[in-house]
Formats: sequence, structure tokens, C-alpha cells
Amino acid sequence: FIKMSADKNVYLLFGKNGWIGGKLIELLTAQGKTFHLAESRTYNRESVEAEIEKFNPTHVLNAAGVTGRPNVDWCEDHKAETVRTNVIGCLNVADICAQKGINHLLYATGCIFEYDDAHTIGGQGFKETDAPNFHKSYYSHTKAMVEDMLAVFPTTCTLRVRMPISDDLSPRNFVTKIVKYDRVVDVPNSMTVLTELLPVSLIMAERNFTGIYNFCNPGAISHNEVLALYKKYVDPSYTWNNFTLDEQAQILKAGRSNNTLDDTKLVSSLPDVPIDEIHVAMEKVFQRMRANLEKEGIWPDNLPKRS
Repeated sequence: FIKMSADKNVYLLFGKNGWIGGKLIELLTAQGKTFHLAESRTYNRESVEAEIEKFNPTHVLNAAGVTGRPNVDWCEDHKAETVRTNVIGCLNVADICAQKGINHLLYATGCIFEYDDAHTIGGQGFKETDAPNFHKSYYSHTKAMVEDMLAVFPTTCTLRVRMPISDDLSPRNFVTKIVKYDRVVDVPNSMTVLTELLPVSLIMAERNFTGIYNFCNPGAISHNEVLALYKKYVDPSYTWNNFTLDEQAQILKAGRSNNTLDDTKLVSSLPDVPIDEIHVAMEKVFQRMRANLEKEGIWPDNLPKRS
């Protein structure tokens, strides 16, 4: 499966069946990149190595990971499966790429921090050099462990994605999730607008970035601000109720991360690449979403409703 283009880069994508993987396929195709889709499970080291040798990529994009269905609570009861993909698989790809000198871009998570005394709401964000302080879900625990281990692999670039947002009502979209909840907390968070930032990730791959990057739009936006934009652009009749973090904790098996990640390193490393502040980015998301939903016939009568 190959698309010829002028540049000499060859991409191999792991996680082709996932949400972000699917978006990367669309993007690579639209940009005319030469790319291949890996079939192997990342925890099967020999088959990963065989595919990398077969396609001889200059860049590996790893969007394979277990987040759990319908949500991360799944990981609490499936710990071995979670480790297999999120730790063993991840390290396999990073290790093989390091041995072969291939740039490895990993779509990881920033849900490994929570606000603390040194990082308060509206205060200093967590930097790339900060050690994860959030282990209240097994999913986040595995991601925090593996981020630390990945530091020894010199060709890996770890992107800390947070609460990813798309321009549609995909079930994986943070917006779709919170629209359907009976009650939502209201906490400012860093978020990743995929339409804007996935193309940025390919620029980072081309430039052979390595190390950790907080991969979010600058700034933080709260649940209520997001839902107010949804109401403004998509569903004027939409209403919602808030509850506290303590009340939320009583109905969830695993804790949920709330944080702001510092954007300085990402923005300063890409001086020629504009990245919108999160409130600006989200206004644009909902404008595109409204247009998309009208085109698909979902707006105005088939919008998601609480079950």
C-alpha cells in the first residue's frame, strides 16, 4: 500500500485500526506521502521487526495503544492486556527503531499529571522534564512508567496528547463523550485539537524530533467552556449539569487526570508553525463540526442525546 511522492521519506504506521491511526492515514494520503500500514501487534516483537525490515521506513508512527472500552475503567480489570500493548509493545517499537536508527514518533498521553501545590489551576503548567504524579488509573500508571523507560531510546519522540478533539462526533472525541454524560465536572485542562496538531506531528517527524513534547494547544479550557461552544454552534437546546470531582470519583472505577501542560517547548521548537491557543482552536472546531454535521445529515435532528 504505497503512494509515491517527491520526498524520500517512507512512513510505517502502527495502530491503523485506531481512531488517531485512521486520521493519520487520511492525512498521509492527502499529503501524498509514501506510507505503509503495519499489520503486526506491537507486542509481537519478531513480526514488528520483520515488518520494519520489509518496508525499510525512514519514520515509524506509533498510534497503537489500549485506552479501554468504553473508557479507561476497562484497564482496571485488564491489567495484563494493558501492559502488553502500552508497555511491552511500545518498548519493542522504540527499541527496534533505536537499533536501526529510525525516527519513532509515538502518540502517547499527557494524562499522567494532576494539579498539585506547585501546579495549580491557572498557574504553572507541567513541563516535559516533570515526573508524572498521577497514578490513580491503571491506564495512566502504565503510560507514566513507559514514558520514563522511553527516555533511553534516542530516536523516539513522545507526544503527550490530551483529551483529543476532532471535528466530528466520533465516540472517541472528548466532546462526544462529555455531551452524553448526565453530569460533568468543570476543570480547565490542556487539550489536543487533532485537525490542527496531527499535521504538526508529521512536521515534527520530518524534522526528526526526539524526546518528550507536551502535544496540546496552548492554554487550558474547561468542560463548561467546551459545552458552551457546543451549544453556540451545534445544539442551541443543549443543557448540562455539573458535579464535583469527589462526586465524580464515586461513580468511576479509576481516577481521571486534570492538568495543564506547559506549551513553551512545543511552540518554541516550531517557530514557523502557527499553533492556535485552545479557545481559538475550539471555536474553529465547532464551526467545522457544524458544517460537517449538516453535510452528513446529522444536524439538526440526529445529534447525540443522553441515553
